[in-house]
Amino acid sequence: MLTNPVLSCVSEWGASFRPDYLKVARFIKEIRAERTICLTATATPKVARDICDAFDIDTSGLFKTTTFRPNLRLLVEAAAKKEDVYPGLFQLLKQRPGSTIIYITTQQQTEDLAKRLVTKGFKAKAFHAGMEASVKTNLQDEFMASNELIMVATIAFGMGVDKANIRNIVHFDIPRSLEGYSQEIGRAGRDSKDSMCLLYLCGEDLHLKESFARGDLPSRESVRKLLQDIFNAESSKMKPGDSIERKLYQQSREYDIRPTTLNTIYAQLELRFDLLRATTPKYEGYSYIVQLPGEFFGDKSRQAAAIASASKKAAKWSSIDIDAAARTHNLTRFDLIGKLNDWSGRGVIELKTSGVISVYRVMKHLPATSAAIEIIVNDLYKELEAREQQELGRIQDVIRLVTGPQCFAAQLAKHFGDTLPDEKNSCGNCTWCETRQAVKLITPPAAPWDSKRFGAILAAIPARDDARFLTRVAFGIVSPRVTADKLNRTNSTIFGSMADHPFEVCAIHHYVCDTITNLYHLETSSCFYCCLCNFERRLPEATQLNTPFANMPRYSTRGCQTRLRLAQKNIMMGTEQEAVRRVYMT
Repeated sequence: MLTNPVLSCVSEWGASFRPDYLKVARFIKEIRAERTICLTATATPKVARDICDAFDIDTSGLFKTTTFRPNLRLLVEAAAKKEDVYPGLFQLLKQRPGSTIIYITTQQQTEDLAKRLVTKGFKAKAFHAGMEASVKTNLQDEFMASNELIMVATIAFGMGVDKANIRNIVHFDIPRSLEGYSQEIGRAGRDSKDSMCLLYLCGEDLHLKESFARGDLPSRESVRKLLQDIFNAESSKMKPGDSIERKLYQQSREYDIRPTTLNTIYAQLELRFDLLRATTPKYEGYSYIVQLPGEFFGDKSRQAAAIASASKKAAKWSSIDIDAAARTHNLTRFDLIGKLNDWSGRGVIELKTSGVISVYRVMKHLPATSAAIEIIVNDLYKELEAREQQELGRIQDVIRLVTGPQCFAAQLAKHFGDTLPDEKNSCGNCTWCETRQAVKLITPPAAPWDSKRFGAILAAIPARDDARFLTRVAFGIVSPRVTADKLNRTNSTIFGSMADHPFEVCAIHHYVCDTITNLYHLETSSCFYCCLCNFERRLPEATQLNTPFANMPRYSTRGCQTRLRLAQKNIMMGTEQEAVRRVYMT
């Protein structure tokens, strides 16, 4: 029998939660499991169908319990600014003492809010995934034993916490999805006593949530370069059964693709395209410290001799090139690693590994032409874009739930294909049922286009190879390349400098700028304003289409150095106009 928890992850291949979940269904078939049970706390009708299809489960084998919890009071309060929330939160916690979880988005926010609560006299602790495992274990044990502790946490806290008397669940920020919201409020009141679930709805949160939703999508060019690396000239000559090795950490940095997205792409090359099959990864580096010299130097095996002769001693650690040692001494890599692991297990050495190398078995002939690779790029990128839109849509689902003129509990049940008991259409225990007034989301006013900040980003980053990379910097989204270039340091004046602008507006401006610069091989980005200005003058339909260019400042083109360079390159104005038109329409 094989049991699979958290199987909602199987439904969407782009889920950032552990792409290996996507391979579970294949694994079950390969081991010929006699019985399988798939469990998930939340499943929409679509997710339930996907799980049944993936595991060949007949609909008669689908069992669902009610999502409605009558003892949970679902409340929502709107605020214009985050600072406006604190007085009400402090008052609430004083009026409703008891075990409480406050969910918040980032690790730093957990620390900040916990400190703020402590200064107000509350017993509060912070919890997030960045803490050491032992610290997290102690915090969880303390929460389980206490009846008054307030845990300020990211969503890393709660899975596996089965505490009956949690009295309050507070969402300090907007949850990322209805699934997450449902699971998190479900941790309250498991003793069937009245419990309160409060969500603070603040327009200032939307930027941060959008950053999380948009952070996983790389540029199309990044995906193209990645696949060109995977299916390079060497691998394209390989036969089925051969193995290719890739350093995913290195690929993540080089192509600016987050590790979870990179792993998902590899998973799809396995599951959808049947090109590769992940096998046991290996380590690039092995280092050790001898703890029991007698046993280490007394080992007379061929493996021990090979390791001793191939090792290089530093101040403390000895390092060894496993592949070189295996070749020199006519042994296999498996022989040497087995000896190191044996010593480590018996305490003869302290072993340290580094540099994971992923190994994939070739399942069939790999694409060898640009056209063949491009087909896969288009297919993968279409799915990646759909995933991003799905993530953005999930945030909107939460907003629609709490701002709509309907019972929260009834709508939440409907989302999961459920109804309230006795076909009721209201719970009588939520903000809508108690007030009959829809909650209004208060959003900050739209910021006018700031050409100075935009120009500062272009001036600080001369590269014009990836418009989405520039947009990430402008919007304040961390990526491997952003981190490697140290653009997200606290003293950075450009990272997140346009966070108050719509993401799409930043993206399209950067795209047009990059394309024009590359098209004409210009040495500076100043051409953007001139070309854009001329583009708008010649294409009046641009403003009719309500483009983000409508409010751009006009720049004089008389004497512009960019125009002179264009003239020197014999680029006619009609050609320039058509080029910019084509860029925008694309």
